[in-house]
Amino acid sequence: MKDRGRSLVDAVERIESVHRQKGRAFLLNLGAALRSFRLYPLENEQVQRSLNELMESARALHQVDPVLELHVADEAVFINKTRLRLALDRYAALGHVLNTFKDAGIGALVVDEAVSAKEWQSLFSLLLDVKAPEQVSEEDIDYLGELQDGLAERGVTHITLGPPAKVGGGGGEELSAENRAIQIAKRTYQRSVAVSKEVVNAVRMGRAANQRKIKRAVQSMVDQVLNNEISLVGLTAIRDYDEYTFTHSVNVCIFAIAIGKRLHLGRRQLYDLGVAALLHDVGKSRVPLELIQKEGALTEEEWRLMQSHPWYGVLALFQMQQSSDLPYRGMVTAYEHHMKLDLTGYPRPVRRRNISFYSKIVAVADGFDAATSRRSYQTPIQPDEVLREMWQNRRRGYDPVLVKELVNLVGIYPVGTCLILDTSEVAIVQSRNPEPDLLSRPLVRIAISAEGEIMKPTPLVDLTEKAAGGRFKRSIVKVADPSKFGITPGDFLIGQT
Repeated sequence: MKDRGRSLVDAVERIESVHRQKGRAFLLNLGAALRSFRLYPLENEQVQRSLNELMESARALHQVDPVLELHVADEAVFINKTRLRLALDRYAALGHVLNTFKDAGIGALVVDEAVSAKEWQSLFSLLLDVKAPEQVSEEDIDYLGELQDGLAERGVTHITLGPPAKVGGGGGEELSAENRAIQIAKRTYQRSVAVSKEVVNAVRMGRAANQRKIKRAVQSMVDQVLNNEISLVGLTAIRDYDEYTFTHSVNVCIFAIAIGKRLHLGRRQLYDLGVAALLHDVGKSRVPLELIQKEGALTEEEWRLMQSHPWYGVLALFQMQQSSDLPYRGMVTAYEHHMKLDLTGYPRPVRRRNISFYSKIVAVADGFDAATSRRSYQTPIQPDEVLREMWQNRRRGYDPVLVKELVNLVGIYPVGTCLILDTSEVAIVQSRNPEPDLLSRPLVRIAISAEGEIMKPTPLVDLTEKAAGGRFKRSIVKVADPSKFGITPGDFLIGQT
C-alpha cells in the first residue's frame, strides 16, 4: 500500500513536471505568435512559422491532457492547474502575453485538442484590436465580451476565453477556490437572467433581440457547466416568483446543458442545445401577460390560447434567425417541447413524427423546473416528488433515459430540497454527493439549528461524515416544505461568501 501511494505521488509529480516544461514552451510560442501577428501580415513566413510552432507546443500538451488550460491570476500563471515557475528573463519574454491578457480582461484560455490554425488566426486578429486601458474611457471597456462574441461569430468552438480570478490580495480579501467559483457562477446566472428578460421584452414589444448577448450568455453557461457544474446547477434553486419567466428559462438552459454534458455532447452541440433551451418558451412573450399571471384554472378558450405559445415561439425565432445564425434546432425545440413522446401533448402534429433529441432534453429540464417552482396558479411540489413522478408515470411523456440522467445530475434530493435531520436541524441541499452509491447523503447547509435559530452564515455539512463510533453524525428523517419554516432555499445557497 505504501509503495502504491509512493508511485501515485511519483506519477503526479511527473505530470506536473511535463506541464511545467511544455507549458513554458507553449507560453513562449504564444508570445512569439502574438508579436508576429502584430508586426507582419498573415501570409508572412515569420507569422506562419510562429503559428506552426505554437500549434506544435499545444499539441505536446494535448498529448498529456485533451484540454489545455492557461490561467493568469495576478502574477501567477498556471498550465492545467500546475503553477509555472518563470525566471525573470522569461518574464520579459512573456510580458507581451501577460499585458495583452490583462488589457483584454482575459484570465483563462482553454484550448481543445481539435483546435485549428484558422481558429488561432481568428483569436490573434481579434486581440490586435485590443487597446490599453488608458486609451479608452472606463465605461467602454468590455473586451472580453467582445472577444467572446467575435470568436462565436467566426465559428471558433475549440478556443474559449474566461475572466480572471484573483489569487490573494491580503487584508482578508482573498477568496477560497470554492467561493471564487460560486461568485463567478452567480455573475453568470445574473447576467443570463438579464438577457432572458431583455429577449422576452423585446419580442413582446416587437423589437429585435440582442443576439450577441444571447450567444454570450449561453457560451458562459456552457463554460460554467463544463468547468464548474455544481456551482451553477446550485443556483437553479433561485426560483424567484416575480421573475419566474426569466429564471425559468435560465434554469432550463442550465439543466439541459448539464444533461447534454453527461451524454458527452461536444461544446458546439452544447451551445446549440443551450440556445434552444434558453429560448424554448419565447412564444409566451406573445401570450397576454394577464393570462400567464392568472390565478386559478384557465377557461377552455384561455387554455387554447396558452397552447399556441409553441407556434408563437417558432414565428419569433424564425424572425430572429433571418438576421443571425441562431440554430434552427431552436425553432424545432420551441415547437416540440410540450408534445410528449407519444404525441399526446400539444400542439398535436398532423402526422406521426419523431421528437428531436434536443426537444426531449429540454422537455425533461422544463418539466422539472416548472413543477418545482411557485407560480400564481401553482404551489411548488417538492423536488424529490417531482423526480419520482417523472420517472414512474409514463403518461407524463418524458424520455426515461433522460429522466435518469436528470436524477444522476441533481441526486435523489435535488439542490434546494428542504430536509429535517435526526439532529432536529433543518437543512437545505447544496449539491448531490459525487459518489453514485451515496446519492441519499447529499451535501447540505444547515438553515435552522436544533435550537430553532436561523443560521447565518449557514455551515456546509457532508451527510457522509461519521462520529467516533462509526455511525453517521446526521441522517435524513424526511423532506419538508420550507415555507412551513418561513425560509426560502435560494437564500441559503447563493448568499454564501
